[in-house]
Amino acid sequence: MREIWGKSDTVLLIFAGAAAEFALNKAVDWLYFTGKLPADPLGRLFSTVTYARKIIFAEEAEAHQTINAIYHIHKAVEQKRDATIPDWAYRDVLFMLIHYSIASFQVLERKLTAAEKQEIYDVFYRFGNHMHLKDLAPDYLTWLPQRGEHLDNNLRKSDYTEDLFKQYKKHLGTLRYFFLIEGQKLLVPAQVSMLLDFSRFSMLTPVIPFYKLSRSLKLDVLLKALLLPENYKEQINEIDVVV
Repeated sequence: MREIWGKSDTVLLIFAGAAAEFALNKAVDWLYFTGKLPADPLGRLFSTVTYARKIIFAEEAEAHQTINAIYHIHKAVEQKRDATIPDWAYRDVLFMLIHYSIASFQVLERKLTAAEKQEIYDVFYRFGNHMHLKDLAPDYLTWLPQRGEHLDNNLRKSDYTEDLFKQYKKHLGTLRYFFLIEGQKLLVPAQVSMLLDFSRFSMLTPVIPFYKLSRSLKLDVLLKALLLPENYKEQINEIDVVV
């Protein structure tokens, strides 16, 4: 987990994929209630990255404090709206983190073993338990059909979907938005791809081997400098750690 979440390109790819799927989630209106996601999708991204890394790289007691803070933030939002976020919506977000952690690492690095996938699942399972989530599968293999059911039942294309993608483009600009979409095509499940009318082929597929080579030659720094938003370069560089 720390190897996956200790590399900025992998982390950014995780959230690129999640940005596509989350835009389709039936509970996405909750983030429109706060207004934070459509107003500042990049800021929301880095806020979420900060919380996730605090959990993954912290000692257990500190990680639990961060999870408790996340739990109480969401409960406060529920009180303001006088409604309850569905338990399945919390699970959906957890399931996105599991899926895209695995998918992003496999795109940029290598295939994961069954034991490594189980390790990733175990970390997020403990996270979910501490968030008081119900009906979590006990292991990775049991989780796979549960994940499929969530994808079948909890996604739909809506006005929120259209608006979120408009906001992504507005805040990223045309070139970065192009890379976002092509990156998403590498990662998203078939249900997400179909609802978003994605083509099966990503323009980044033939580029990935050259990008891997550029990392070994330390040239990826130049590519990131060209592609990453200026205001967030420092935060992105801080993601890269020695594991």
